[in-house]
Amino acid sequence: MQLDDRKSKILQAIIKTYLETGEPVGSRTISKYADLNLSSATIRNEMADLEELGYIIQPHTSAGRIPTDTGYRLYVDQLMEEKEREVTEMKELMIQKQDKMDLVLKEAAKVLATNTNYATMVSTPQYRRTKLKFIQLSQVDEGQLLAVVVSENNVVKNKMIRIEHLLDNETILKLNILLNTSLNGLTIEQINLATISRLKEQAGIHSEVVNSVLDAVAEAIQTDDEDLEIYTSGATNIFKYPELSDSGRASELISTFEEKHQLANLVTETVENANKNGIQVYIGNETPVQAMKDCSVVTATYDLGEGMQGTIGIIGPKRMDYDKVLSTLKTLMIQLDTIFKKE
Repeated sequence: MQLDDRKSKILQAIIKTYLETGEPVGSRTISKYADLNLSSATIRNEMADLEELGYIIQPHTSAGRIPTDTGYRLYVDQLMEEKEREVTEMKELMIQKQDKMDLVLKEAAKVLATNTNYATMVSTPQYRRTKLKFIQLSQVDEGQLLAVVVSENNVVKNKMIRIEHLLDNETILKLNILLNTSLNGLTIEQINLATISRLKEQAGIHSEVVNSVLDAVAEAIQTDDEDLEIYTSGATNIFKYPELSDSGRASELISTFEEKHQLANLVTETVENANKNGIQVYIGNETPVQAMKDCSVVTATYDLGEGMQGTIGIIGPKRMDYDKVLSTLKTLMIQLDTIFKKE
């Protein structure tokens, strides 16, 4: 539901106050906001409406209100619109340009953690939307073909394909021409059902060979997360926030940062679902990482061109300073683009 201007301002005041204090917010506190100019009674009525709409809740009788995930979501969406018009420079993020990418990314993770007081992660860039460059089939023996698949980033994958009958040189040549003519220059997403059906039809009795080659192509040009490096920093910052610092939650979060396989899933989802600004905000249960269900996770995709993309992430309490986090991420995205595209 679209909130009117007064309700929107009151909700923003509640969220901003709660971000600062971590305590439930009462009508008397909100009435002190100069730009509202409303009585406590009017504010109480509006807060009751906001609670009924699901944007705030009252955790205890006679207590003030705190934002719900829905309230945070509305606040973040409005804030992201504002960030389209402004990018605040981050304090001397990179004093010197490092020679190696991993040193720059490690430094970026540390600076982010220091600058925000949250936990941070930065992944190395990976090839996305990689295209197929070349396929070569050759006979090994009567029962096997060797399929050599080369992607545009010159990754080579070999796959042995079992066949029932020996294929003559002319048949292998025709299959090579068919596969390369149909598939070269395509990404894995572009090899759709229509393309596969057409290939199998043209291959005729050798359609199973085509099927096995397509499996090899998928293995060769999909993103290889085994080579993914994720640099983290500031994991112990979570102890600064009471809502995250009890032994169970804190231990689970720390383990997530140490083991990193769940962070790899977060990287993959971020790149796949990033909006046009390259920024994704997960609040509470929206996050794909189970250990972070009580957190807010803000991720950004930096793009180095030619299918090379990496992820930056900031993990903190749901009452994190979204304004500062979004500004920081936007600035870092720009700086990483500038640094690496010049190399």
